[in-house]
Amino acid sequence: MKFFVDTADIAEIKALAASGLLDGVTTNPTLIAKSGRRILEVVAEICDVVQGPVSAEVAATDYAQILREAEVLRRIAPNVAVKLPLTPDGLRACRTLTDQGVMTNVTLCFSAAQALLAAKAGATFVSPFVGRLDDVGQDGMQLIADIVQIYRNYPALKTEVLVASVRHPIHVVEAAKLGAHVATVPPTVLRALYNHPLTDKGLAGFLADWAKTGQQITDMVAV
Repeated sequence: MKFFVDTADIAEIKALAASGLLDGVTTNPTLIAKSGRRILEVVAEICDVVQGPVSAEVAATDYAQILREAEVLRRIAPNVAVKLPLTPDGLRACRTLTDQGVMTNVTLCFSAAQALLAAKAGATFVSPFVGRLDDVGQDGMQLIADIVQIYRNYPALKTEVLVASVRHPIHVVEAAKLGAHVATVPPTVLRALYNHPLTDKGLAGFLADWAKTGQQITDMVAV
């Protein structure tokens, strides 16, 4: 599974990219607004840090304007994935951009039927929002299972399932078990994947025992 981080905070992105675990970045209008910066500057800076796909979302809803905005965004860097709404005009634009060789991310997916349409439109990624479904009493992970199963039935569909609206590490693990291609997570969730109390306890025990030996590995010469 690939890990994308869902943020427009360049400091967070740089720190996570340094770990070697980051495969891409997703942004949206809300995250850009929180940054307080111009979208073109933010996306360009992210693309300089991350070699993988960087999703930048259009704000338009009609086909012609979506394409005009997409043209601006795609010029930022070759690794920009234009993020599009899962609407008739958004899917039409997706088909056009895909035919032009542009990476696309169709967002705000809440049903398997929508995901099938996104794949038919040639989307590079489709972003089902699991957390938001959980919030309204539906099973977000069941949606992932349904989409993965449908896509597997038709090898000609090349769209990758990008699990979005991830709230906790369990979402990531369950998505990986189901075979989703990507999880895009907030920085706090990505860091939480490291954590386990038994790891901390075990490490503390090893370090305490090592300290009793009085040895320093860096003072030694390999034999």
